[in-house]
Amino acid sequence: MIHDSLVDAGNVQIAVRDFGGDAPPLLLLHGAGGNLAQMTVLARALRPHHRVVTVDLRGHGRSADGPWSWDAALGDLAAVCVKLELDRPAVVGHSLGGMVATLWGERHPESPGVVSLDGNPPPTRPDQLLGLDREKAEAELERLAAVFDMVEAAAGQTVEAGELADLVERQQMAARDMGANEKVWIEGFRRNLVHGKDGRTTFRPTFEVVTQLRTLMNELDLTPVHAATTCPSLLVLATRDLPEQEPFADLYAAHRRFLLAQARAVPNLRHLQLADASHAMVVEQPTLLASVITDFLTEHR
Repeated sequence: MIHDSLVDAGNVQIAVRDFGGDAPPLLLLHGAGGNLAQMTVLARALRPHHRVVTVDLRGHGRSADGPWSWDAALGDLAAVCVKLELDRPAVVGHSLGGMVATLWGERHPESPGVVSLDGNPPPTRPDQLLGLDREKAEAELERLAAVFDMVEAAAGQTVEAGELADLVERQQMAARDMGANEKVWIEGFRRNLVHGKDGRTTFRPTFEVVTQLRTLMNELDLTPVHAATTCPSLLVLATRDLPEQEPFADLYAAHRRFLLAQARAVPNLRHLQLADASHAMVVEQPTLLASVITDFLTEHR
């Protein structure tokens, strides 16, 4: 029986969806700008072997807004574990959720395992672009920062009621283009909408949350975190670009080389380059990912 609820986590309420069952618990975390609904297909694929609990990270979906920090996000997860009586859960996260999962693993050596699904901060320095000369690397990073500036400026935008139907239709088309479950895709889109009494609709996360997240991710160095983590840890890496990344093909190829070299340098970190997978691997290959995650956690149980 699937059950939705809110968990008090200090100054915020965190929305959770419990897929039920008596199997070992697993927390499943979405990426920045997403919400728990977007993890539904992967959650269903994991459910035969785990009690899966998906979470709206603070400022996303149906969770409340609150100042964003890594400590705050980890505290939210701890509150969820207490409320739902999740004893030593595995933690699996995609993108931003993968970064949170990695940090959880460092702080919880008793964890049966953490899995990061391409949960890597974006490149911000030339040394993170392996194989590119410094001049080209700096130019590409400047171009990329300009794109992220535009994304940040558009965060929390408000649309009129009459525009919403067109937006939903475009999301349906996007789901078909990706080969995604259309119902799940639209639920994920709608879950990040806030409908005002004036008939206007606002998107979550807010501009303030996006700004905080961008700063946190740009400043995060996971290399020492991976090195200090003693619980079983797996990093699943993308191997190709999303369509919107293709104008930066050289940059992202260089960054993937850097991430692979970093992963190989950490003896206790398992890593996997997922064939024909982009950063959207949760949508592209949920069944394969569920198998990879379950096999890894079973091996270390």
